[in-house]
Amino acid sequence: MSPRSPDPVRLRGVSKRYGSVVAVSDLDLDVAHAEVLALLGPNGAGKTTTVEMCEGFVQPDAGSIQVLGLDPVADNAAVRARIGVMLQGGGGYPAARAGEMLNLVASYSAKPLDPAWLLDTLGLTDAARTTYRRLSGGQQQRLALACAIVGRPELVFLDEPTSGMDAHARVVVWELIDALRRDGVTVVLTTHQLKEAEELADRIVIIDHGSTIASGTPAELMRSGAEDQLRFSAPRKLDLSLLLSALPEGYRAREQSPGEYLVEGSIDPQVLATVTAWGARLNILATDMRVEQRSLEDVFLELTGKDLRS
Repeated sequence: MSPRSPDPVRLRGVSKRYGSVVAVSDLDLDVAHAEVLALLGPNGAGKTTTVEMCEGFVQPDAGSIQVLGLDPVADNAAVRARIGVMLQGGGGYPAARAGEMLNLVASYSAKPLDPAWLLDTLGLTDAARTTYRRLSGGQQQRLALACAIVGRPELVFLDEPTSGMDAHARVVVWELIDALRRDGVTVVLTTHQLKEAEELADRIVIIDHGSTIASGTPAELMRSGAEDQLRFSAPRKLDLSLLLSALPEGYRAREQSPGEYLVEGSIDPQVLATVTAWGARLNILATDMRVEQRSLEDVFLELTGKDLRS
């Protein structure tokens, strides 16, 4: 029986400084085969530096990085032949036509995907003869994604893959990323869209100040710390005094955001019945009632104290 090949991405004790600024600090990271991993963190957390080191664009100051079993700097040519990279902002030639760019990138691969099919899948057929600089931001992003995957890479790095896209284009890209996973491609993505991470990722790693502060599946992260919480939706600014008086001593209830309520304490069927009865007394219906579930945004804010875009 042949030994299992190493994980496509493996970082151990990786650090990177820019002058007095520590971008990445003693970071360990593993990405499994055919896994979609979302790397989250506030701006300046070290996401981009981490990905650039994996791509071989930046040399780490300390630690080791293996990408597809190779050193991404020392073995850069071999690594680049097997990975796809989607840069934020596209990085295309301003005067080149979209179709020409994709065909050029495809020509570097022995067995590329059909560029015409890829343009059609991503809704770019009508823009094939449009120069890069005249494409919309969303079109440039879709073209950058096409260029990243046309060569049938084993591993793809996607930086903000749906930035600037409308809702329809975003769903198309999500479906394409899911198809990559089913085909055995490993995907590492950074995103400011928490919904995107929740929908796409098999696993999420949250970093701040260059270090991992949490990791797990979306479900694991959203369950963590929520065992004694009941959440529900109802009209805004309801009087919670009646609810608090009906709940056992020590329970807390508050409107966490407009129309979104949180009850904290040991949640059992009697508590659920109390909330329902309180709603009946106010002639309102508490909807979307959920136990042991937080939003990914709740988790992120609790761990970092920051909005994802801050």
